[in-house]
Amino acid sequence: MSSTNLPNVCIIGAGPSGITTAKRLKDYGIPYDCFEASDEVGGNWYYKNPNGMSACYQSLHIDTSKWRLAFEDFPVPAEWPDFPHHSQLFQYFKDYVDHFGLRETITFNTSVEHAERDADGLWTVTLSNGEARTYDALIVCNGHHWDPRTPDYPGEFDGTLIHSHAYNDPFDPIDMRGKNVVVVGMGNSGLDIASELSQRFLAKTLTVSARRGVWVLPKYLRGTAGDKMSMPAWIPRPISLALKRRFLNKNLGSMEGYGLPKPDHLPFEAHPSASGEFLGKAGSGDIAFKPAIAALEGKQVRFTDGSTLDVDVIVCATGYHISFPFFSDPNLLPDSENRFPLFKRMMKPDIDNLFFMGLAQPMPTLVNFAEQQSKLVAAYLAGKYLPPAPSEMGAVLAADEEYYLKPYYKSPRHTIQCEFDPYVRNLKKEIVNGGKRAQATGNALPVPALAMQNA
Repeated sequence: MSSTNLPNVCIIGAGPSGITTAKRLKDYGIPYDCFEASDEVGGNWYYKNPNGMSACYQSLHIDTSKWRLAFEDFPVPAEWPDFPHHSQLFQYFKDYVDHFGLRETITFNTSVEHAERDADGLWTVTLSNGEARTYDALIVCNGHHWDPRTPDYPGEFDGTLIHSHAYNDPFDPIDMRGKNVVVVGMGNSGLDIASELSQRFLAKTLTVSARRGVWVLPKYLRGTAGDKMSMPAWIPRPISLALKRRFLNKNLGSMEGYGLPKPDHLPFEAHPSASGEFLGKAGSGDIAFKPAIAALEGKQVRFTDGSTLDVDVIVCATGYHISFPFFSDPNLLPDSENRFPLFKRMMKPDIDNLFFMGLAQPMPTLVNFAEQQSKLVAAYLAGKYLPPAPSEMGAVLAADEEYYLKPYYKSPRHTIQCEFDPYVRNLKKEIVNGGKRAQATGNALPVPALAMQNA
């Protein structure tokens, strides 16, 4: 089947999800345009990205080891450390694009301002240069770590309050030396930033404020990158969880032993927070702890336990909204609790030509998560995969949500949790089953090529 008979596709974004999706479409001969608001690929891993959407800070190292993060068809350099610096990932993504000849298919410095589906099911995409184009299918790869969720505290603060998204280093955007700093949140960014600023020659005092205690997992266990250790697939999930918790209890101990507040949940009931430094800093007294912020009172911050501190800077490492600013249809936006259920974390059952890539918090790896998803999407657009009927898609979606979200306490942070290994095993089975369904229809294209080829 020639590419002229295949649907014409628009990809929004050239971060890791966008470029691996583009590569797979190219492999299948599916015509596409990829639009990137920045001047380079890499998305979140492009430090000081001029599009303002990168959450990188200067010292950031990825929490996934090199053994788990690589695209399967493009190995990472052998000389990489176990946990690479963001600059290494950025170069890796640029090398990937150049190796597979994708760069000429990406339109840089051009954002998608609006995307709307017409009565015929075609997508009208309006670009930042004012141009409107029509596509048969739309693939959203705009990421979910760029729209900061900043708490709205009562009162007024005389100091400086920023979200971790704006944090670059201890001197930018504000010089933290000699300051009393509060870091809000104990996710990965909060742990990293608190560990960095708690060095005695930087912040005068460093306090971490959190609504609840968390389990801080080390990056290494017995001299090995922790995410290299995985339970065999044949072990039932409850037993696997129990074994992992027993291992942690034996080798890590209680959080209170390091001076941290006691978690109100078991290990792996929250998205893991991992750090190679934080526990030592806390145990050394360089990091103090307070509960949630109750109010801002000029130069002071009041906490929910009634205590107050003199504070100069608050850094809110409080997560992100899932946002699609180019959509105006409420059906295409998350609800007020940040929930956005999708079939196989990709498709809305009632829309046959819209896909969301990399929209998950998979453990342990996100970088090649969309690479696995792209196998289904490309096969689908080429007529080699067909999903079940919409009603069955809805039932599968509900079952998947129950499976992946059940272990976690309810929070906007946990609405897109996903375990990488069982997800990929299930996805492979679904692609095989969908291939059989497609064959039964004579491999008819689910999304016909109706849009004019864009010049």
